[in-house]
Amino acid sequence: MSGIETKNNNQAAQDASIKIKAAAKRNGLTTLLIGLMVLVLAIILINVLPPFLYLASVFALSGAIVTILIGWFKMREPEHSIELTKTHIYYQHRHGKWELTWDNIQRIDIPKVSSGLEQKTLGMVGIKIKQYEPLLTTISPRLATNLLLEQRHLLLQNAHCATGGCYSNDLIENDRYKAQSGQLITGIPAMLANRMTKLRASLGYDIFISVTELDRSTEEFVALLKQCQLKVNQEHVH
Repeated sequence: MSGIETKNNNQAAQDASIKIKAAAKRNGLTTLLIGLMVLVLAIILINVLPPFLYLASVFALSGAIVTILIGWFKMREPEHSIELTKTHIYYQHRHGKWELTWDNIQRIDIPKVSSGLEQKTLGMVGIKIKQYEPLLTTISPRLATNLLLEQRHLLLQNAHCATGGCYSNDLIENDRYKAQSGQLITGIPAMLANRMTKLRASLGYDIFISVTELDRSTEEFVALLKQCQLKVNQEHVH
């Protein structure tokens, strides 16, 4: 009997993972319910208040609709944004997912950009990877497209574009990319690979995770990732 229990405990340890819940996911249901209550109240006020207060009721109605939408989008996010296992980092998004093995990660840290004479940290975690192909073959096309759109501002994080509002030809990506193996990649994956190449040249990292997708600070999350990677490497040695 004890042998069976030991086997089960070992299996549980192997299957154990660390799951990170995004800050953006928090209070989704509460936000939605508040929006619905304000919506009902605004509709009542529109019907009972005198005409000179009609505009205030319309503002309340608009605010309720916005709150409902925020709550709805919060609830659509995956239950966990990141899962750390003994072999992989799994990233989950409503548009899809990507995964990285620990041995394909070269560096993990918080990106910094120049701001005058000082170095300013960005509110995200940067991951530099060794080979692009494993990521490009596992990322969903919808998520790749979303990353191309959401992370355009990172290309403008330099001394020549301090406001982040200027135009750059770097925003346009080539849809052909030659991988390290010699394989020619085309389409959205190729565009993402070319984008990662540019981000590595300017910021030193390929993939970025926003602090809004974490349940802790960027410093704490970086420390956790480094600890997990160190533990995995030590287990491989032994």
